[in-house]
Amino acid sequence: MKTKFSDFSKIKKKYLKFIKSQEVAGELFKDKLGQLNNYYIPISEMIYKNYSKNKRTSIIGLSGGQGIGKSTISNILKIILKEKFNLETVIFSIDDFYKTLRDRKKMSKTISKLFLTRGAPGTHDTKMLFNCLIKLKKKSFSKIMIPKFDKSIDDRCKKNKWTKVLKKPDVVIFEGWCVGARAQKNSSLIKSINPLERLEDKNLIWRKRINYELKNKYKKIFNLIDILIFLKVPSFRYVYKWRLLQEKKLQKTSKGKKIMSNKQVKKFIMFYERITRHMLKKSSFISNVLINIDTKHCLKSIKFN
Repeated sequence: MKTKFSDFSKIKKKYLKFIKSQEVAGELFKDKLGQLNNYYIPISEMIYKNYSKNKRTSIIGLSGGQGIGKSTISNILKIILKEKFNLETVIFSIDDFYKTLRDRKKMSKTISKLFLTRGAPGTHDTKMLFNCLIKLKKKSFSKIMIPKFDKSIDDRCKKNKWTKVLKKPDVVIFEGWCVGARAQKNSSLIKSINPLERLEDKNLIWRKRINYELKNKYKKIFNLIDILIFLKVPSFRYVYKWRLLQEKKLQKTSKGKKIMSNKQVKKFIMFYERITRHMLKKSSFISNVLINIDTKHCLKSIKFN
């Protein structure tokens, strides 16, 4: 059994230091200590209880729209789990399991041209992802490699840039925009919800294939999750707003590489719109922890289901 740590001052110091590193002009964190006490520590305690009960690696799903802050929250939880409970955490994103550009080009020719654009279920290497989670959960552990995807070149990184996990983690935080998503009724797919669907998926081939993937391969993956945390945006328009902010951050760290324009971002999120809207409607049903995010990008309320 892991040993608890009670030095709150150490947690507070590391937490505030990390928060400061994430702040950008016009996007400062509010009520930092309040959010630590009211959100992050209770969630960390829930994760610790799950780990203690099952006595094996806990898989934590962290889901929410683009740019909502999944990576930031993942790292905050990692700090607390280490300092308060001495738990080792590995974080990775479903985005890192995107299929290669070559594979998506093949899908775009054989199924639908829309599969060239990464994002929707069907554009991930589900076999690799499933096997990775299974290996992380197993009692007998040997080192594994977690892939990395470079969004600025829209392709998987070479293996020498992949993440090496040499020691069995106590907790895995598996984050992504569609983590935990459920399939819709086929009848719900008929009506287009945006210009992308109306003009470029007239025969519903793309929508139906995505739904099929969710019903089968993705369901199998999401069933491995022990606790699902869902970050709920006020409305879908904030996904666009915060995705633009995310792109600006990427621009600062990816000098000389291709970054999307505002117009490109607007079309890009149309690929995510149907599933995101469906998840917002079903958020209370699909999640173990529901966190509402306000219009100022701050944690507003929390509900343990």
